[in-house]
Amino acid sequence: MKRFVQHAMLPLLLFVCLMVASGCGGSAAEDGLSGAVQIDGSSTVYPITEAVAEEFMIANGRARVTVGVSGTGGGFSKFLRGETDINDASRVIKSSEMELAEEEGIDFIELPVAYDGLVVVVHPDNDWAECLTVDELRAIWEPGSQVNNWSEVRPGFPDRELALYGPGTDSGTYDYFTEAVGGESGASRSDFTASEDDNVLVQGIAGDPHALGFFGIAYYEENAERLKLLAVDDGDPDNGEGCVVPSPATVENGTYAPLSRALFIYVRPASAENEIVREFVHFYLARAGELVGEVGYVPLTDEEYDLALERFERRVTGTMFGEEAHVGVTMRELLTRYMSAELSSGELGSDAPDSLSAQPGSE
Repeated sequence: MKRFVQHAMLPLLLFVCLMVASGCGGSAAEDGLSGAVQIDGSSTVYPITEAVAEEFMIANGRARVTVGVSGTGGGFSKFLRGETDINDASRVIKSSEMELAEEEGIDFIELPVAYDGLVVVVHPDNDWAECLTVDELRAIWEPGSQVNNWSEVRPGFPDRELALYGPGTDSGTYDYFTEAVGGESGASRSDFTASEDDNVLVQGIAGDPHALGFFGIAYYEENAERLKLLAVDDGDPDNGEGCVVPSPATVENGTYAPLSRALFIYVRPASAENEIVREFVHFYLARAGELVGEVGYVPLTDEEYDLALERFERRVTGTMFGEEAHVGVTMRELLTRYMSAELSSGELGSDAPDSLSAQPGSE
């Protein structure tokens, strides 16, 4: 991975921005846009948005882009109170959040920006686990689970304590994983070490020989020498027989199921009336194809970025996804087909065609 900046919880302020603003000469950046863009949300999407923000501020020395991390759900709470312009999201907006948006009179433009795979990892000294089935993951993580020892995961595994690590309940990664594995978003045992900061999870798993945890693939790629990656078997022969190792290729072709997903930004139409926000979104969609790969995720196709840009230009509000939840579908075809159909029809609503209504993230 060429580029991955470890995130902090403090606002993102690029040093070069301050240097240019302090009068380091009449550079082109000084003649660029000025103003502020407020962003919060997913720790998974953060590396992408941070990379885009960094380059945007280099090109526009008087611009200030602040990127916070409070999890997808925490970010939506701020977004729906009108505190931010953009929310980073590692899942689709929930029905309860859409209801709150309607109550608050907040519209949103939903834009896919990348694909991701959730990885299941253990300590590198773990020499017994190479692959887990979705059924085994469900038994480990389901509410009320009594699986507390590796020997209880599978006969033949050693009699050793099982220590679990995962994102906190405000995380879209937590929501997606629990829905993908257990069938219900948020349905999980509570006795695990939780953090909204994926770097904290990496450190915990890397330091615990009994550990098992999950998070986005980019954080594994950045710390591969400290962790051991497990393959996952979803039991579906249509995705290939047996265990599938997560990688950009298996995420892109949909064989790493059901733990592949799309990543999003949500933009307030009112904020998009401000030139600085509008141009930042343009810049984001233009540069994401390159930067997404650099920080360890899978980019959309050029056509999909073009469709996302058209969706933004036309201020198409609401979600692309229907009410029924269905994790593990192949996102690439569904997103392209739905955006194409929606834009060609000129509809601004969120009622998806029946064939495309089953999507991840609904509550």
